Amino acid sequence: MSLEQRDLDYGERPEGELDFDELADLLGDHVLDREQHVHTEGFVVRADEVATVLSKLKRRAGFDHMSCVTAQEYQDRYESIYHLKKYKDPTQELSIVVPTPSDNPTSQSGSGVYETANWHEREAYDLVGIEYDEHPDLRRILLPDTWQGHPLSRDYNQEKPQIVSLKQNPNPMQTKTRESGDSDTMFLNIGPHHPATHGVLHLKTVLDGEQVVDVDPDIGYLHRCEEQMCQQSTYRHQIMPYPDRWDYLSSGILNEWAYARTAEELADIDVPEYAQVIRTMGAELCRIASHLLAVGTFGLDIYGDFTALFMYTITDRERIENILEDLTGQRLMFNYLRLGGVAWDLPEPREDFFQKIRNFTAEFPESLQEYHNMLSSNEIFHMRVQDTGILPPEEAKQYGCTGPVARGSGIDYDLRRDDPYGYYDELDWNVITDDGCDNYSRAYVRLEEMRESIRIIDQCVDVLEEWPEDDREIQSNVPRTLKPDPDTEIYRAVEGAKGELGIYIRSDGTAKPARFKIRSPAFCNLQSLEVMSEGEYIPDLIASLGSLDVVLGEVDR
Repeated sequence: MSLEQRDLDYGERPEGELDFDELADLLGDHVLDREQHVHTEGFVVRADEVATVLSKLKRRAGFDHMSCVTAQEYQDRYESIYHLKKYKDPTQELSIVVPTPSDNPTSQSGSGVYETANWHEREAYDLVGIEYDEHPDLRRILLPDTWQGHPLSRDYNQEKPQIVSLKQNPNPMQTKTRESGDSDTMFLNIGPHHPATHGVLHLKTVLDGEQVVDVDPDIGYLHRCEEQMCQQSTYRHQIMPYPDRWDYLSSGILNEWAYARTAEELADIDVPEYAQVIRTMGAELCRIASHLLAVGTFGLDIYGDFTALFMYTITDRERIENILEDLTGQRLMFNYLRLGGVAWDLPEPREDFFQKIRNFTAEFPESLQEYHNMLSSNEIFHMRVQDTGILPPEEAKQYGCTGPVARGSGIDYDLRRDDPYGYYDELDWNVITDDGCDNYSRAYVRLEEMRESIRIIDQCVDVLEEWPEDDREIQSNVPRTLKPDPDTEIYRAVEGAKGELGIYIRSDGTAKPARFKIRSPAFCNLQSLEVMSEGEYIPDLIASLGSLDVVLGEVDR
């Protein structure tokens, strides 16, 4: 089937408000206390009742999306926060707060209810030091196994030298039982320095014959403790340059918007409508640039198409980078958004800038058709990506997948529409989904999403061209120093190029966050690689990894 001949599914969205009192009645005595966070309520529960609470909320209240797990340390306790949502309506949110004593930071694991909690809890153990009973594989995930201490704990000694010893990789299948009985397996290292890993990613792969029976992504090679750096920076001026370094390839404005949206709601900052239109236009330009790189490198991974598909997508991406450079002054690390708006107005002469965008949006649909044709007419591409990397929708939800990965599994979830921000709810566009659930579907969704982004950009240019000159307000009046009220907590997210990019912030009354947690969509999507690859072959594993479009700077942070 040709990529452009797939039936599009736009879907309808239900609406409704969450009744927290009804949820409290559902949980009964499990709820010890209730907290008021900016975005939702938080229910405090016992550390040994986590699985029971999460199971009830998932099965009986419909919270099928665990978007994030935040771990933090107070002076008198540790705390885990499970951020729950619903795929059908992400505005229905609930936080489950699990305190544990400082002398025994041990909590029951939620990974038996949500698979995505596996990696989140491993990260919480690695960086903060909370242990999770009944976790199936509680070990470090970003730092080496021999690392001493937990970098986000209060007593961590940053001056202590660390010695990382080289250890032999054990065969993970030795500790697992298989229905087929004993088998002759081979352990295979893929990466960390391999072109198909798109960065420093190590895949510990076990083969039974030619089939993959186990994949363990070994991440952390690019870990820079971005969360700690943000906690040491001021809200107003110093944090904003960091988001550009998460997904550092093309998604700068999308990343900046995740922080801006969270901090603006935390500090009750309004954003002028004119600035929201500029943000929306810039974000969609970044989305196209990101998807172009994803599609181009995907073709390169699958059938080695460097001269045609890859170079064509890079050429179009360069045209977008030229526009973004005119707008922001930079080609990658934009640092263009500001709390309350944007750094400066559109470049002059405005007519030339608009014409440059118009030229691109007028010509790009023809390029998209070329990409469809190059992929659809290639037999090797079809053989490699159709019916491989199968990710059923229920599995995708279990692993907290979002973005094109989830929409390629038929999950109709997009925060631009479902939890509107910016100028999106004023524009005419569609959410693209496909129910193929394979590597083919994820490539298709990205191609069609670029078509919708062009529609959004054109409408933004129409609005900006007609905007009265005397009413072009690019920033609201923001205090030079921001000091949100102590113990104010918030989690907000935007639809990044790879999915839900969220930020949790807890304030302590100073100009710097007490806790800054990044919810990376690539981190969550990468967890699903194992279930996508089991029973398939090494080439299928490479195709599945490419279809996830991970950037290791965002995975590791």
